[in-house]
Amino acid sequence: MNPVYYCGWRFFRTAYKLYCRAEWFNAERVPKSGPVILACNHASIMDPPLVGTGLHRGISYLARESLFRFWGVGWVLRNWDAVPVDRDGGGARGLKAIMDRLLAGGGIILFPEGTRTTDGKLQHARSGIGLTVIKSDAPVVPVRVFGTFEAYGKDATIPKPRKIAAKYGKPMDFAALRAEAKTCSKARLKEIYQQVADEIMATIAKLEPCEEKESFG
Repeated sequence: MNPVYYCGWRFFRTAYKLYCRAEWFNAERVPKSGPVILACNHASIMDPPLVGTGLHRGISYLARESLFRFWGVGWVLRNWDAVPVDRDGGGARGLKAIMDRLLAGGGIILFPEGTRTTDGKLQHARSGIGLTVIKSDAPVVPVRVFGTFEAYGKDATIPKPRKIAAKYGKPMDFAALRAEAKTCSKARLKEIYQQVADEIMATIAKLEPCEEKESFG
C-alpha cells in the first residue's frame, strides 16, 4: 500500500468498524501477493471499500472515467490505482486496464452483476466478468457482502448504522474452461463467458455468515 491508499484503507476500516460494526471472514483465502480477481455481489457503494479493507494488500477498484477529470478526486483515484471505466462499466479500454493490473501482479474487485441491486437480492451475472477471467490466469476469489444494502442501499440518502460484513470464499479453478476457450468456436466462447459468470454467482450465493471473525492487528 502506498501512503495515500493506506490512509483511505485505515479511514474506511475504522469508520466501518465504529459505525457499522464491520466484520471480515476468511480473508486468509485471498493471496497476499500476486494477481487476484475478487468477484463480489453488489448491494451498495459501501461494498468496494468493505471488501478492500478486509485485506492487508492493495486492491484496484473500478471508477467512472469522468471522475478522473476532477483534480482532487482524480489524484486520489490514481494513487489508489483505480481503473477508469466508461458509463457502462466496461469497454475495451477498461478491459485493457484491468488486464494490465493483473499482469502486473495486482488485485482487482469486480462485480459479476454489473450494477447494484435494487431489492437486496442477488442478481443475474453478466458475461463481462467471464471474459476477464478467461483472458487472465489470475485466481478468482468469490466474496459476499452482508448488510450493506440495509445500511446504504441504492435509494438511501444517508448510511445507517447497520451491521455489515464481508466473507471471502475459496479460490475457484477455471483452468479447464480457460484451456477450452483457446480453441473453441466463437459461439462456444460466448457460452463459456456466461458459464464462468454463472458459476461465480452460484458460489457467491452459497457463502453464508459465520460466527468466528478473522482477527487483524
